[in-house]
Amino acid sequence: MKIAVIGGTGLIGSQVVKNLNASGYEAVPHSSSTGLDLLSGKGLPEALAGHDVVVNVTDSPTFDEASPAFFQTTMDNLLRAAESAGVGHAVVLSIVGAELVPDLVYYRAKVLQEDILKAGPVPYSIVRATQFFEFMDAVLSWTSDDKTVRLPATRIQPMASADVAQAVAEVCVSAPLRGTRNVAGPEVFTLDELGRITLAARGDQRTVVTDNNAGVYAAASSDVLIATGDAVIATTTYRDWLAR
Repeated sequence: MKIAVIGGTGLIGSQVVKNLNASGYEAVPHSSSTGLDLLSGKGLPEALAGHDVVVNVTDSPTFDEASPAFFQTTMDNLLRAAESAGVGHAVVLSIVGAELVPDLVYYRAKVLQEDILKAGPVPYSIVRATQFFEFMDAVLSWTSDDKTVRLPATRIQPMASADVAQAVAEVCVSAPLRGTRNVAGPEVFTLDELGRITLAARGDQRTVVTDNNAGVYAAASSDVLIATGDAVIATTTYRDWLAR
């Protein structure tokens, strides 16, 4: 089985490639650094020729109003090329609860990406993951100063990127779901609690202040970012990941 991994040099994609190749499949990474331009479609026919599966883990370069156009164009280009190449399975990585946070334009853009895939000509699978452990540093930086970090009490169920990549790899080598698989971490935290755990583990003396209007995740209310009962639960805990 030959698998083209679009975005295959990034955080998730590089691990997907490694996992697939270690399992005996032929996975090839493609990204702007390898000469593929998903926005223009340049390099797509060559990247997909002779491949059975294409997985797209490419992300929008911005989280703002430009993100819907990015996903519209790149998915149109990808599906057109995949159909022409006879690819039998298209896989996309998305976000648990994306349709439940309409105030975030990036989440609306991810829903648009899913909808384009569902309506397209290629049998598909969608893997929806919760937030990555690796993004916590960025989250802390958004609303911080030298003394405090302001975070909302939004409930999240984060997971390690390695577990996300494994879930994506497993779906790639299975029959198309023609639906969605949710994957999530083994623990639920409030974001402010997770911030305190992170700072304490790193010896950071700043104080986390609970502010339900602070940062991007303030737009997510209730349990919208928590995986439902049918989700696949990963095994890596946040504290174990921090200790590595």
